[in-house]
Amino acid sequence: MIIVKLSGGLGNQMFQYAAARRLAFRRNVPLKMDLAGFDPVRPGETARSYALNVFKIAAEFAQPEEVARLCRRSNNPLMKALMNASVTLQPLSMQTCFKERHFHFDPDVLRLGSDVYLDGYWQSEKYFTDALDLIRDDFTAGIPAPDSRLDISGRIMATNSVSLHVRRGDYATNRVTGEYHGLCSLDYYQRAVKYVADRTADPHLFIFSDDIRWVREQLQLRSPMTIVEHRGGDSAYEDLRLMSLCRHNIIANSSFSWWGAWLNRNPEKIIMAPGQWFNRPDISTDDLIPSEWHRI
Repeated sequence: MIIVKLSGGLGNQMFQYAAARRLAFRRNVPLKMDLAGFDPVRPGETARSYALNVFKIAAEFAQPEEVARLCRRSNNPLMKALMNASVTLQPLSMQTCFKERHFHFDPDVLRLGSDVYLDGYWQSEKYFTDALDLIRDDFTAGIPAPDSRLDISGRIMATNSVSLHVRRGDYATNRVTGEYHGLCSLDYYQRAVKYVADRTADPHLFIFSDDIRWVREQLQLRSPMTIVEHRGGDSAYEDLRLMSLCRHNIIANSSFSWWGAWLNRNPEKIIMAPGQWFNRPDISTDDLIPSEWHRI
């Protein structure tokens, strides 16, 4: 079986699931999810919880003994050292616990065997490029859209709609998180809107944000705008679904709006992404943004 450790918000969990789902599908084995990564919350981290229940996914929850078997955990320091050493000597097909080695795409993941635990974020489409339709099908809604969102859906479908995501939240309020991720600038959004407006007729912006007050006070754009009232927590998927219905997308440095854009099925879509994803220059994000998207 393949077991994947889930952590982070909805967008992160989708990346983790997608990489593991592709591997389980190719190896023709069951996929299970380990939820131990949500508890306890370490100082400086944002509390998260399991969020994939809104989708028609093909996975069950892993039991602690199943995780322990694959990870071969031990409280004995000597045994830990021996286990870690043995892992580096094993061929990939025999490794049973694989931890992400760096942020950019690692092709060794595609060569793993049929009995392995995945621990990482796996934020690249390249982990599931040969299973795109499968992932799209798994990430269809398992629940109907609420009546309160049908009007917005209709307006999105009736206009040359462009979703624009402003991610603030803990990026703006949590010092540790903010120093790591950083915030997209007003200049980024202005340039991204201009790029889309120069290439498509009569764009109508649908603004999604976890800080609507900031958007109203700071975001001054020339195109017509509709601010979509934020539905956080368990309703976050509705924002994601509405983003995916737009014809074009302007994303933040956020895995959440990344998926809103990726799930957009418009074959002529224009996707704008920030050139700087993290504040740290040592993290390579070359494999994060699909080649047909535009980074500025």
